Amino acid sequence: MMSDNEKCRDRNSVTMDIPLLPLRDVVVFPHMIVPLFVGRERSIAALESAMKEEKEIFMVAQKSAQKDDPGEDEIYRIGTIGIIIQLLRLPDGTVKVLVEGKKRGIVREYLSCEEYFLVRAEELEETGNTEEVKIEALMRSIRESFETYAKMTKKVHLEMVGTIASIEDPSKLADVVISQVNAKLEDKQKILEISDVPERMETIYELMLSEIEILNVEEKIKRRVKKQMDKTQKDYYLNEQMRAIQKEMGEKDDFKNEIAELEKRLKQKTLSEEAHKKVKQEIKKMQMMAPMSAEATVVRNYIDWLLDMPWSEQTENKHTLRESEAILEEDHYGLKQVKERIIEYLAVQTLVKKNKGPILCLVGPPGVGKTSIAKSVARATNRKFVRLSLGGVRDEAEIRGHRRTYIGAMPGKIVQLLKKAGTNNPVFCLDEVDKLSSDFRGDPSSALLEVLDPEQNSAFNDNYLEVDYDLSDIMFITTANVLQTIPAPLQDRMEVIRLAGYTEPEKLNIAKRFLVTKEMEANGLKGSGVVFTDGALLTIIRQYTREAGVRNLEREIASVCRKVARTIVTDGGKKRIRISSKSIQGYLSVPKFRHGETEGRDEIGLTIGLAWTEVGGELLVIETSLMQGTGKMTLTGKLGDVMQESAQAALTYVRAHAKQFGLPVDFYKETDIHVHVPEGAIPKDGPSAGIAMATSIASAFMRRKVRGDLAMTGEITLRGRVLPIGGLKEKLLAAHRGEIRTVIIPKDNEKDLADVPANVLKNLNVILVEHVDEVLKHALLSEEETKGQADPGNEATPQDTDPGAEARSLPPAA
Repeated sequence: MMSDNEKCRDRNSVTMDIPLLPLRDVVVFPHMIVPLFVGRERSIAALESAMKEEKEIFMVAQKSAQKDDPGEDEIYRIGTIGIIIQLLRLPDGTVKVLVEGKKRGIVREYLSCEEYFLVRAEELEETGNTEEVKIEALMRSIRESFETYAKMTKKVHLEMVGTIASIEDPSKLADVVISQVNAKLEDKQKILEISDVPERMETIYELMLSEIEILNVEEKIKRRVKKQMDKTQKDYYLNEQMRAIQKEMGEKDDFKNEIAELEKRLKQKTLSEEAHKKVKQEIKKMQMMAPMSAEATVVRNYIDWLLDMPWSEQTENKHTLRESEAILEEDHYGLKQVKERIIEYLAVQTLVKKNKGPILCLVGPPGVGKTSIAKSVARATNRKFVRLSLGGVRDEAEIRGHRRTYIGAMPGKIVQLLKKAGTNNPVFCLDEVDKLSSDFRGDPSSALLEVLDPEQNSAFNDNYLEVDYDLSDIMFITTANVLQTIPAPLQDRMEVIRLAGYTEPEKLNIAKRFLVTKEMEANGLKGSGVVFTDGALLTIIRQYTREAGVRNLEREIASVCRKVARTIVTDGGKKRIRISSKSIQGYLSVPKFRHGETEGRDEIGLTIGLAWTEVGGELLVIETSLMQGTGKMTLTGKLGDVMQESAQAALTYVRAHAKQFGLPVDFYKETDIHVHVPEGAIPKDGPSAGIAMATSIASAFMRRKVRGDLAMTGEITLRGRVLPIGGLKEKLLAAHRGEIRTVIIPKDNEKDLADVPANVLKNLNVILVEHVDEVLKHALLSEEETKGQADPGNEATPQDTDPGAEARSLPPAA
């Protein structure tokens, strides 16, 4: 009995027992010389066995290239019987072999051999009609089509075209041509299995025509894509090629889907007639563009902006008038005028279908609640709230947007925030409108003229959108600290509501109702038993803050809460802590301000004026000293031009009425006058300190004291008339905070007293004057009263004894 090895080597000359070499991703045809790299052990063993004999090897493609160890059923039955021309062993253990296909063969039986595939194969005889005319026609057609294919694919050497032209054997021609064509493995195997020569040639010719058609389409696609692309867009080449392939194959195009989606959104969206027409035009223009071009991206973004804008979306006020009023009262204490205006607007809106939104300008010092009342208005009217801070904005395009011709162009902030709100009737807060500036890029305040004009804003035109947009339903609320820096035309378009500083009782109520609760919750003290007494809050208001608003008050309360939280954590556990006026200094250290201490006693040459600032009213101390000299007048304290002129006018009035005041006509010739307003680092200006300066100068020369519990404000003329001033409410609030008992104001300002809170007027004795003589009558003590209060240690000597004596002045008010 023969061993397995002997059986593997046995060759039957009739049935042709031959080693089989399974091939991956390749089909070897007769007349084809091809190099193969062999790495599988069984395949190498088959080659070695063939080399020992007649070098014949049966090459058959396997059905799946992923199989490393294919079975009999995973190998095709028909292959090519070939000869090993050369075999070379490589250092990595693999083998490079050069083989030549000779003839077709078919596997009849797999023989038992463990080392490699050994099969019993039979040569396939070629059949078919040998009609010369048909064969010649097929050969000619195949040669011509192959020549065309070779020119188009550029993967076939031109020498091969000449070689094929010289082949006269039809079977060889077919096999050589198919070996050079880039076809699928299944197609090549199908052709290998065809033994009928004319049929094989026809199949090859059909395949050639199909490949040529595919190459034509590829070339067409390449040309189309190349036309669409710029030199700078080579990176997009592959994507464009895929798109073009999809288009050629009739598959859905993403670009078409995108346009269809935009058209669908346009049908569902309610736009103005102008905007609807514009979107249709832009979609039509977009259809004509290359999908990946820069212009198409610009148009797509523009259409998105137009479709995303809230053209008809609105929020309805579900609150009754009483509910809206309750919400405003719940969120803010005071601010009566603003609340009344909002309630009036809501009342009119219930009666009128179309009511233009109000354009309010809230003017007041920092910290009085201008921005927060705007948020509260949105809540009370059930509207969305958007806020635009205008502080430092100096570019007109921030309001109107850029034109689409610019790279990266966008709409202005007005349009951007409306898109964010999602409705066309929000409460729109334009914060810090007095802080706008302008430069070479334009004037934003001029751009706001259209936005805030009720007669124009129904057709607001943003540079980017290029269509009119209706802003008339928006409730605009602007905020500012001062009106002087707002251009007059812009002021004219807004309804100005002044918010003065809070009085002491108002601050106490705000602290109790809002600030203490807010800060205790923020610092983890809610429900911890910590209690602020009214006395503690009043102490903080009087001795640790001096402001028109409540911002610093909130900071001081927060500071106390943090220290209380530290105490609770340090001591462990929760305990009841009562914060009183006596214990407040332990939390906040030394008081920062002297509350209720004006300038103490009555003094010569020292007068208390009233000033208006951006943060509310302030007490203004004016000191006058006399010394020997040549009649020169010195003004210090960083006074502005208007304030210096007021001092000159005051001195001129005193000199002109010297006889009336009991002074020699030349009293000033040998005396220098120095007028100083303390806190010299702070700029001061304005005419309202005129009567205070006149009183201070007259007091110094007449040696009569000025009442220390009295303050005054008013402009002086050379004839002694007292002219009206502005900011009376803030000034009286400052006098009330400083515990001034009497205030002298111009007679013409009597109408402004209606704006002053009743509890402030109750504690003030307001004297109305028309002339400086009335001021001096009320402000100066008589000579007897002055002498009766004289103190040799502190008071200046009479003028006739020491003309240059300086009236004793007190430290400046904090």
